Amino acid sequence: MLFSSILFLCIFLPLVLIIYHAVGHKLRNYVLLVSSLAFYAWGAPKFVFLLLASLTINFYVVRQIHRDAKHRQLYLWTSVFINIGLLAYFKYANFFIENFNVLLQSAGFESVQWTAVALPIGISFFTFQSMTYTIDVYRKVHAPLKRISDYFLYILMFPQLIAGPIVRFNTVADDIIDRRNNETLDEKLHGLYRFVIGLSKKMLIANVLGEQVDAIYSLPHPEVTLPLAWIAAVAYSFQIYFDFSGYSDMAIGLGRIFGFKFPENFNNPYISQNITEFWRRWHITLSEWMRDYLYIPLGGNRVKTQRRLYANLITVFLISGLWHGASWNFVIWGAWHGCFLILDRIFLIKLFKRIGTIPRVLFTYFVVVIGWVIFRIENLPDIRFYLAKMFSTDMSLADYHLSAESRYIMLLAALFSVITLSKAGKRLQTFVFYTNYKRSTHIVVSIILLVLLVINLSAVTSSDFNPFIYFRF
Repeated sequence: MLFSSILFLCIFLPLVLIIYHAVGHKLRNYVLLVSSLAFYAWGAPKFVFLLLASLTINFYVVRQIHRDAKHRQLYLWTSVFINIGLLAYFKYANFFIENFNVLLQSAGFESVQWTAVALPIGISFFTFQSMTYTIDVYRKVHAPLKRISDYFLYILMFPQLIAGPIVRFNTVADDIIDRRNNETLDEKLHGLYRFVIGLSKKMLIANVLGEQVDAIYSLPHPEVTLPLAWIAAVAYSFQIYFDFSGYSDMAIGLGRIFGFKFPENFNNPYISQNITEFWRRWHITLSEWMRDYLYIPLGGNRVKTQRRLYANLITVFLISGLWHGASWNFVIWGAWHGCFLILDRIFLIKLFKRIGTIPRVLFTYFVVVIGWVIFRIENLPDIRFYLAKMFSTDMSLADYHLSAESRYIMLLAALFSVITLSKAGKRLQTFVFYTNYKRSTHIVVSIILLVLLVINLSAVTSSDFNPFIYFRF
């Protein structure tokens, strides 16, 4: 079930909100849990019971980490094995068998017979979230939850179940038990505003550009020219940003409506002045998860040699790439970013101190766009074709033309992506997202957002094109 569907917007969400606010505080967690199970079952009914079974086992294993000091490390690795094992089987089994068969065939042997494994939606997100619960309890950051229903709610809460942000256990553990202080009218209104802003990013920007991106990448190769290849690459960079950050805004907004404070997941990544900064601004919850639960345990920056440091960086980003999908293009994409992180540390950041802010932003964006081409196109020969075309001298005109709407949205997306480079843009962002409004301001903002909501509903009903890029991760 998509957040940007009529079913969710006009039936599921209103019904959940009515029931949630009609019952007492003691029953609200159960309302959220049942609605979250229904939400997931709508898209993946075959996997609900498997998910509940694995979570049940994990809950009791983690409880033993807290209770049995002597064997806590054994229980830790048992929990990690369960989580990583499920992720490896469902997400990567097909990938490894396919590549193993390629090796067998190249050596003259028959391929292994294999029934393809279906991928549960959102498995990467809820697996990482489940692991934060295990590791936070093991590290004694927070005691485990007493009721299994509360643990189910933490993992399965529908606002962030399918595509994040990745919410660490210790940040919401107390709110799961009691969040009455967060459930104010002001918080709920700001949550609603954030949700509509995210929906607008998705429907009015990402979807419009996404149609053009798909159209260009589906053209026969002889019809693709240098300008078209660049238009597709740039449009996709805005599509994926406004699609994913829009979803994160909707999730954060829904969380505030229900009394939870989910972490921010994006912070204007396209104004980054190097790739290191980009990863502090893009998919923040994943970057911080990789840092705290993988990079630092590997040794992080506290290693004896620079070679070990670079090995840690490239390892983390290869795993990050593979986390996004079981395909070689994601591994290459991770390696691309990992290499530029290493180059930042070797000389790029020092070198670019000599040039202005705008050149640094443009260079970083250029590196990111090349990476998005690798990310978007799964077929390796097609990746080579499009990258070669982007750096060719083919300036011939194509028969394909962007619509006036797409050109306007592209400019609007570019403006919104870099607006915080200016002081006025920063003030606007602070006002929209981080200011407590007076009653008169609430009235004005509510009217504006109501108009936006109507426009979004019109867009939802009038278009069949409504993908969510990160659902498959």
